[in-house]
Amino acid sequence: MFVSAVLLCSGLVLPQTREADMSSFLPSRVHFLALLFPLFIAACSEGGTSEISVSDAWARESATRTSAAYVKIENKGGADDMLTGAMSPVAETVEIHDMTMEGMVMKMRKLDGVAVKAGETVELAPGGKHIMLIGLKQVLEEGASVPVTLVFEKAGEIEVIAPVRPAGGMGH
Repeated sequence: MFVSAVLLCSGLVLPQTREADMSSFLPSRVHFLALLFPLFIAACSEGGTSEISVSDAWARESATRTSAAYVKIENKGGADDMLTGAMSPVAETVEIHDMTMEGMVMKMRKLDGVAVKAGETVELAPGGKHIMLIGLKQVLEEGASVPVTLVFEKAGEIEVIAPVRPAGGMGH
């Protein structure tokens, strides 16, 4: 079955033989094909991989039940990826948001995700895209740290530790 899957994906075809003749084939050729299996899978899948690197994570100090976290996301791979969500044990709900100016009014809206194109860096920062921590289970004080798990479409889950910094003068 394993050999058939490898051969099907690679386009190779085994000659039709009787079961008795397979005994000489199996030890050497199957081991060789097993070693090549990852290459065959890669050839059959979409090109490029997502290699996400996360840095400069921090969370905003807050005495209320909401706060925000920020992070720099770099995609060093050859395939685009998407930040699709986040989680943290310190909040009941964690969402990705964006802030934009509409006329003279700053508006915040929930996003389904943030694209991180291959070879590019996206920064979630105050006044723009950010991670909302809603329904905080504890006060976030300067000097503390907040675990945040980022969820990517291709890279999967990446946990970061976000030190808590003072709120400053800007909104989320």
